[in-house]
Amino acid sequence: MRGKFKRLIKFTNNYQKKEALVLRDHLAMERTKLANERTLLSYLRTSLYLILGGIAFLGMQDLKEIRILGYFSLSLSIIVLVVGITRFSQLKRHLRKLYEPLQDKPTEQITTKENQ
Repeated sequence: MRGKFKRLIKFTNNYQKKEALVLRDHLAMERTKLANERTLLSYLRTSLYLILGGIAFLGMQDLKEIRILGYFSLSLSIIVLVVGITRFSQLKRHLRKLYEPLQDKPTEQITTKENQ
């Protein structure tokens, strides 16, 4: 039970490529993962702003001609959300395929070129 909880809250993985993984490569992977998550959050934020704008345009009672802009904003928010989730998952799969996470091995077993 305790091991499952640790894996659930663990933010990083130990990576291993076919040759030895250098510490800077491991840190670069972590930076790339964080940048990918930050980009996904940016897509989500943009989608939410477009939803709010679309609802505001649709809620204007005096300007009936502007309703088309509200519908356009709502449909664009869905497109932005789908594109963001797709790009996030594609990069995540690509990174997982390129660098396979080690299973149940401590961080100390990662070899570096300096140690060899």
